[in-house]
Amino acid sequence: MTEPIPQMGPRQWGLLAMLSVLWGASFMAIEVAITALPPLTVVAVRVSLAALGLYCFMKLTGVSVPGAGHKNKWQIWGALAVMGLLNNIMPFSLIAWGQTQIASSLASILNATMPLFTVFVAHFFIHDERLTARRFSGVLVGFLGVVSIIGPGSLAGLTGEFMGQISVLAGSLSYAFAVVAGRRFVGLGLKPVQMAFGQVTMAAVMLIPIVFLVDAPQSLPPPEARVWAALLSLSLLSTALAYLLYFRLISEAGATSASLVTLTIPVVATTFGVLFLDESLQLGHGIGLALIGLGLLVLDGRLLRRLRNSTRRQASSPPL
Repeated sequence: MTEPIPQMGPRQWGLLAMLSVLWGASFMAIEVAITALPPLTVVAVRVSLAALGLYCFMKLTGVSVPGAGHKNKWQIWGALAVMGLLNNIMPFSLIAWGQTQIASSLASILNATMPLFTVFVAHFFIHDERLTARRFSGVLVGFLGVVSIIGPGSLAGLTGEFMGQISVLAGSLSYAFAVVAGRRFVGLGLKPVQMAFGQVTMAAVMLIPIVFLVDAPQSLPPPEARVWAALLSLSLLSTALAYLLYFRLISEAGATSASLVTLTIPVVATTFGVLFLDESLQLGHGIGLALIGLGLLVLDGRLLRRLRNSTRRQASSPPL
């Protein structure tokens, strides 16, 4: 019996398109922000303003803060601290630093490897998410895309560009661990907005003292208006609002359909990079993006099921 394919109506496709734009634009916003501020400072501002925005949304909608009146309050906040580390501090910081070495469009393509890493991580930590032949094939095709992007020439020495690419890939790996960790926290009974607010809040609490020790942002010159605009866009739109849209899309169309955003983010980010940041893609980057996209489609499995079902229908149809 085949697994039912979740239906995507106009509303769900609209949510997916909005989410693609918001997350795709985040790479451009990071590129602008890091021209004036250190990467850790950018991330600290991002999670702090996102936490403030989500808190305001919770107050307006009558949602309590995580753990309010709960006997396992500290367990909940401990879990949120883990998610804040894996899903915010580490990937945001690694990707932001990586973008000091490589273009935003290239960073977005490498970030699309997150589902590939998730398959491997889940195989070792979740008993019902074992690596099947189809999943292994998808991962293999996707990582051939990564090899095409990095190129054999980059392996000759630890150049800044090579380390930037490795940093973004490490951020994607951290996202994969966050996905697996999130599965373990489902039983805590948090609403999606509480989960989003809790993790960015804990990320801010953990990161702000480090930023003042490492970056000393109080001694930096005030950012220009365009940098503040990038920070506000990154925090309130590409983080706070994007979380709300993402969880809404999951609730309406399922996690598998929501994961399609992984295929569209690099397209949006690359378009923004070319149009507004004067970036360009090399042939190997385009081939790599195509291979990563193909690998993700194989992992998703729905396209293969559609092709198989279509072939079966044609084979069973009586001849005219």
